Amino acid sequence: MAYQSFQDLEVWKRACRLSVTLYAELSSCRDLGLKDQMTRSAVSIASNIAEGAERGSPREFIRFLRIAKGSSAELRTQLFIASQAGILPEVTARDLRREAEHLSAMLQRLSVSVRTPPKT
Repeated sequence: MAYQSFQDLEVWKRACRLSVTLYAELSSCRDLGLKDQMTRSAVSIASNIAEGAERGSPREFIRFLRIAKGSSAELRTQLFIASQAGILPEVTARDLRREAEHLSAMLQRLSVSVRTPPKT
């Protein structure tokens, strides 16, 4: 896994886009508690990727990737609740959940690639 900066990682870029999209979708949301929790979860995904990458240790990076993956699961749960409560349209929540699921899979693959040394 060769990269210069966490900003080069596609999973980080997509996590940032998900956060921005979520902020836009929730801009008129009056349920500040759920809105805050959801935006925190989304921002946490990208933030933990960045923090882990900057730690300089594969073990630490993997730990933060797992935290990011947990934040993705938390966000998927909140998106389900938001759609059931009528805060987000079902189609919007479904699309955002799918992106969060895709990010989880990307985080898992990245974690495996960090753990597995390159073949010589």
